[in-house]
Amino acid sequence: MNQLCPRFEKAMGLLSTRWVGLILFELLKGAKRFSEMEADLPISGRLLSDRLKLLEKEGIVERNIYSEFPVRIEYTLSEKGKALEPVIKDIQRWAEDYVTADHITDKEVE
Repeated sequence: MNQLCPRFEKAMGLLSTRWVGLILFELLKGAKRFSEMEADLPISGRLLSDRLKLLEKEGIVERNIYSEFPVRIEYTLSEKGKALEPVIKDIQRWAEDYVTADHITDKEVE
């Protein structure tokens, strides 16, 4: 069990990185272009780009480039990323059951 602790800590650190959960939740819906995610999420383009690079480096998100004019770039979940779906759905169910409006403050949403 002790050997799993560093892995668990790494996974929790990654998943708890600000905005990562929301980005993964968006990508569970399917392939998205950067501009779509930027419009759908309350996050700056620069921060979204940083988080996507992090998730790509971790092998959770894939960046697909299509040779069209103009060039089309889409982001999708890799197999590793898709494996997070039940985890994310369980967190969503837990939040719906246990996180009330009183628990959410303006400071937490920022």
